[in-house]
Amino acid sequence: MKFSPSSGFRRLDTWVLAGIVQLATRRFCEKFLDRRNDPTGRQYDQMTQAARSGKANIVEGSSRAATSRETEMKLTDVARASLEELRGDYEDWLMRHGQVPWAKDSAEAAAVAGLRLDPPDYGEDYLRDSCAHVLAQRGRFAQWLEADDSFTAANALIIVTGRVIRMLERQLQAQGDAFEQEGGFREQLTTVRVEARARKDDAPVCPGCGKPMRQRTAGKGPNAGKKFWGCTGFPECTGVLPVN
Repeated sequence: MKFSPSSGFRRLDTWVLAGIVQLATRRFCEKFLDRRNDPTGRQYDQMTQAARSGKANIVEGSSRAATSRETEMKLTDVARASLEELRGDYEDWLMRHGQVPWAKDSAEAAAVAGLRLDPPDYGEDYLRDSCAHVLAQRGRFAQWLEADDSFTAANALIIVTGRVIRMLERQLQAQGDAFEQEGGFREQLTTVRVEARARKDDAPVCPGCGKPMRQRTAGKGPNAGKKFWGCTGFPECTGVLPVN
């Protein structure tokens, strides 16, 4: 049986960027949130948890792809929604201080948005190399994400987080297309069982669609009680053959 690939998340740009967002969010909260502007620590918890959820659900969704396309899509959408929440927190931070996000055509926004990730180049030490890759890519955004000015950091994180969100939306579309074409785990199991039974019965293939056929018995009409080969793709395909 062919399963969908899983655990390939370390090569996903969404995972790399979500990792950068998580690290930068932790740094932002530790540097700029204090008892004066976050007396109960609630904003710290919410922002760091939303950043963690974005990355963690990409990981879990990829890991569940082998057995449940539906779960993979749900978790990818949770990752997207968590990062949407986080982006809103950075927007709120700016507005709390009388600021608005950088204009799309500003030099600062163009510089951050224009950065492209290097392709991963992992060796045998997959875990170590992938973590090193995230840190190296974070370094490319360092002048903004690690700025001493909270407004610069917040603006950069709005742009980077928005980029992950858009990529996750495309990833969701691709996952939906794959589900439509291949089905989920249950559908794959059904296909395997049908094909195994067809081999056991030495069944022919359907002349109409090429799927394996299954021996059936006519229930009514002049051929009632007679056996015939019917397509396993019924009702989409109505191909039949006589049983010799």
